Amino acid sequence: MWVKICGITDEAALDAAVDGGADAVGFVLAQNSPRTLTVDRAADLMRAVPIARFIVTVDLTPSEALAAAELTGADGIQNHGLHATGVAAEAVDAGYLSLHPVRVLPTGLESDIASIPAQSLPLLDTASADGHGGTGITFDWHVLDSPGRPFVLAGGLGPHNVTSAIEALDPFGVDASSRLESAPGVKDPRSIVDFIHEAKAL
Repeated sequence: MWVKICGITDEAALDAAVDGGADAVGFVLAQNSPRTLTVDRAADLMRAVPIARFIVTVDLTPSEALAAAELTGADGIQNHGLHATGVAAEAVDAGYLSLHPVRVLPTGLESDIASIPAQSLPLLDTASADGHGGTGITFDWHVLDSPGRPFVLAGGLGPHNVTSAIEALDPFGVDASSRLESAPGVKDPRSIVDFIHEAKAL
């Protein structure tokens, strides 16, 4: 199971993710998040990290997203909101890893998952009023038919429910953030390690 720990803000959380066996970490550059980092801080945290490093952005154009990835030294881009499809396509063309957020409504997927660029992994997350992820809320896993391609599951995942989520949907990977925190924007290292171990136990 591929595991990404998102919303990393400090060295303790980063060490827990890497030492615990995560495959990727995410650093939020988007405004109005308790996990927001400056480009310089994200670059400092990413330096010499031996697993995949994603920047998480909102409403950036492809050129802006690629510039941010270059400035931070990221390996991948996860762009929410406007231009997500364009960012995903250009990220793949430029050799970056790409996660393409897809909102899940109470009735199912908001968009056609087949329209997501090839080699960009769909990231299924609970729809929210602002149109972005990080809600910490699960969606009804039973409203989804098989997407027909590998995908990453997000939305309210933590050590307490990741096993059930994986058994219900058989994703390629899982992504967690807010349910691993002791306070908004502050990751609990023990929860990170527990989440990774639970996800990879299957």
